[in-house]
Amino acid sequence: MIRALIFITLFICTSVFSQNLSEKELIIHSEKVTLNGTLLTVNLKEKTPLVILIPGSGPTDRNGNNVASKNNSLKLLAEGIAKKGISSFRYDKSVLSFKKDDNLKIDSLTFENFINDTKAVIAHFKNENNYSKIIVAGHSQGSLVGIVASENKVDGFISLAGAGRSIDEVITEQIEKQAPFLVDETKQILEQLKKGNTIDDYNPMLISLFNKSVQPFLISWIKYNPQEEIKKLNIPILIINGSKDIQVKNSDAELLHKANPTSKLELIKNMNHLFKEIKGDLNENIASYNNPELPVMTELVEAMSNFIKK
Repeated sequence: MIRALIFITLFICTSVFSQNLSEKELIIHSEKVTLNGTLLTVNLKEKTPLVILIPGSGPTDRNGNNVASKNNSLKLLAEGIAKKGISSFRYDKSVLSFKKDDNLKIDSLTFENFINDTKAVIAHFKNENNYSKIIVAGHSQGSLVGIVASENKVDGFISLAGAGRSIDEVITEQIEKQAPFLVDETKQILEQLKKGNTIDDYNPMLISLFNKSVQPFLISWIKYNPQEEIKKLNIPILIINGSKDIQVKNSDAELLHKANPTSKLELIKNMNHLFKEIKGDLNENIASYNNPELPVMTELVEAMSNFIKK
C-alpha cells in the first residue's frame, strides 16, 4: 500500500511538472560547428524570459559535466529557474561535437569560436521572437564568453563565478600557489603569448598548461580582459560568486562589479563553484564535484529569478 501511494504521488508530480514544462533537444549551427543543446520551456499563455546558459572551461556539456566531474550544476540550475517561470537553453561546448580523432579541428579552436557559438545561439532565439527577453548567463570561462557575446545583443547578462582578471593573471596566481619556483618562467611564457608568439622550449612541468597545441587558444584568450569587456555592456548585469568557491574568489566578482558599477553584485554564503552548498571543509567541497544529486542553492535561483523578472 505504501509503495502504491508513493507511485501515485510521483506520478501526479511528474504529470503536473510535464504540463507546465516541455523539454526538447535542439541543434543550432555556428559557423562549421554543430551546437547540441536542451531547450527547457515554461508553457504559459504569455511569453516567458529565456536564459542562455554557457558552460565553463574544458570539454563541458550542457549539464555542467565533463570527464573529470559529473555534478549536473547547469541542469539543476535550469530546472530551478524553470520553477520560477523562466525558460532556458543550455548547450554542449562545440568541442564535444568533434570526433575524438579530429585533432586538427580541436587544435584550431580559438576563444573567438566560443564567442561566435554564443552569438549564433542568441541570433537563433532572437529570430524566433518567442520570448519576452533574452538573458545570457555564463559560468566560469563562459562568463567572459558571455560578456563579449552579449554586447548590443541581449536584454541582460549574468556572470556566474566568472574571473575578473585576464587568464594570464589567473595562471600566474595558480603557479605562485602550487609551484612558486616556476613563476618567473611562467611569466616569461605568458609575455610571449600576449605578443602572439608561440614557445617551443619550456620546463616539462608546465606542459599541461603550455602544450604547443594549446598555445594558439591561450593567445586568443589572453586578449580579453574581463574588466575591460564588461565596461562595454549597457544592459542590466548581475554578478554572482560564492564564498566557498575554490576556483574563483569573491574578489574577482568585486573587480567585475567595480569595472561596471551599474551591475548588481551577489555574494552567496557557503556556495561553491558549482552552485552547491558547502558547510564543511575542502574535502566536502571537492566531493561535490562528483555528486550530481546535490542540489544547487536556492539563494542562487532566487537571485537570478529576481534579476531576470525585474
